Amino acid sequence: MVSNKRIKIFILVFSLVSAMFSYYVWQVFKTPNFRVEANQPFELFIPKNSTYESVLDTLKKHDVVRDQLSFRFLAKVLNYPEKVRPGRYVIHSEMGNWELLRKLRNGRQDAYKVVINNFRLKEDIAGRIAKQTDYDSVAIYAMLDSSALMQKWGFSSETSPAIFVPNTYEVNWTTTFPEFLDKMNKAYVKFWTSKRKAEAQKLGLTPVQVSILASIVYGESKNPKEQARVAGVYWNRLQANMPLQADPTVVFAWKDFTIKRVTSKYTALNSPYNTYRNAGLPPGPISIVPSDVIDKVLNLEHHQYIYFCAKADFSENHAFAVTYEEHRKNAADYQKALDQNKIH
Repeated sequence: MVSNKRIKIFILVFSLVSAMFSYYVWQVFKTPNFRVEANQPFELFIPKNSTYESVLDTLKKHDVVRDQLSFRFLAKVLNYPEKVRPGRYVIHSEMGNWELLRKLRNGRQDAYKVVINNFRLKEDIAGRIAKQTDYDSVAIYAMLDSSALMQKWGFSSETSPAIFVPNTYEVNWTTTFPEFLDKMNKAYVKFWTSKRKAEAQKLGLTPVQVSILASIVYGESKNPKEQARVAGVYWNRLQANMPLQADPTVVFAWKDFTIKRVTSKYTALNSPYNTYRNAGLPPGPISIVPSDVIDKVLNLEHHQYIYFCAKADFSENHAFAVTYEEHRKNAADYQKALDQNKIH
């Protein structure tokens, strides 16, 4: 009887101890242990050559860890002090020690999402990328504006925007901007398939020249149904060695995107981007365009049109013309509509 009673007591005590131990293990491993708002995660930045103690100092400075003892205990169990990896790590409110420490130990960084879309100026590109990452906008611009630096990827100061293929890219905090450009160049090379390069060659254009022409087409028309036709007009002008006389290039040359009506005052500007004064393509793209616009240029319409003008109804459509007389009539209708709407 006494022996059975002792066994029962032992089992009871063992069960209680096991339960307490299990609870403690659960607390150490799984219970959320970080003072982080649900809608405002904490970004932990760990520079290169950081130590375990410096990581703890950062967390302590921002009062992130609730239970320091359990965090330190599990960190040592997982050998994290010997495996500190640099990077940007986002700490969420529901995270426990186990989840975060494994993330830190394995270097599973939280990448920035960088959206590349319709930028016009290199200043815009630099500013937007800097806003989405930890890069310095001045340093970005300096690199994009340097032909000596951009030649590594086959671009110049003027053509550097062409390296960017519109998309959303993931970039780690530890990735340098030159490494980011390596990533952009890989996307560029992947985009320019042998088929696309062959189509460009048929037109007698390089991939960069196609990007330049596509940027002008996109500046003239956002209507997908017209872009191949607009590209055909400019193609005909290039073949005839006629100035493109593209208003978007003039606006770009002035860097004044509030201009609504391009007049002789603006077309008189002495700039290599002014296609009223210079024949051929400008030295670089006037914007980064959607990839499908490049495909519209590669598969441009072959026709006899030499002129086009926005329609007087201010729709996204244009009036195309073969003869100058026909174009003058279309242009007069549009100019009249501008005057009536007091657009100067």
